Amino acid sequence: MTFQGFLERWAKSAWLWVGQDCVLCGTESGPEALCLDCRGDLPTLPECCPQCALPSPGNAVCGTCFRTPPHFDGTLALWRYEFPCDRLVHALKYRARLSLADCFADCLASRPLPEVDLLVPMPLHRRRLRERGFNQALEMARRLAQRMNRPLLSQGVVRLRHTAPQTGLPYAERARNVRGAFGCSLQLSGARVGIVDDVMTTGTTLSELARVLKRAGASRVENFVIARTVLDGSAPGKAGSSRARGP
Repeated sequence: MTFQGFLERWAKSAWLWVGQDCVLCGTESGPEALCLDCRGDLPTLPECCPQCALPSPGNAVCGTCFRTPPHFDGTLALWRYEFPCDRLVHALKYRARLSLADCFADCLASRPLPEVDLLVPMPLHRRRLRERGFNQALEMARRLAQRMNRPLLSQGVVRLRHTAPQTGLPYAERARNVRGAFGCSLQLSGARVGIVDDVMTTGTTLSELARVLKRAGASRVENFVIARTVLDGSAPGKAGSSRARGP
């Protein structure tokens, strides 16, 4: 067992005895980061496109994905990226509430996930990694890989450029912003790959990573994300009904 694995097991055992408070309401939630009431109140997604997870009647492929398909093949998102889901993402990402990585992995694993052969976390550039101290996507992916009994490839997929934040960029500029941002040294011949990330806004970053993974031989790429920003009219580049913006 790795030292990090030992610490995580020790922390989980301690929570069983001491308990912790729910991140949202502050009531004691035992070993869980969220109490059952708050988990049940999180904003669910409506019927949505199976490829990009934007609203689509009857869960049909939306017009945008039909006309200009992204490089990924499917997206499973747990919740809409709005209050209070945005608070949870920020608590993990900026306040290092790593117990939320367990919670998110449990919630993903409870859904009927598409079959994949391996998982890849959305990589952080080394500069951002130094600033934050950890990669929240890797923390979630590590736990999800254990629950799915699938290998996690945390090496070999890298972020080559420290790109400007996608938030606030016009839609047309987002694709240019992340073009060439990733590199992959893996041999993925025929593999079905699942990308784990926290928030999906327009999907341009995930699509660029999927493009790189398919160039490395992946036959199919699925996104497993915690939250999806839902845009008014499902039109790229317009402000959405959510109260917060993701990366």
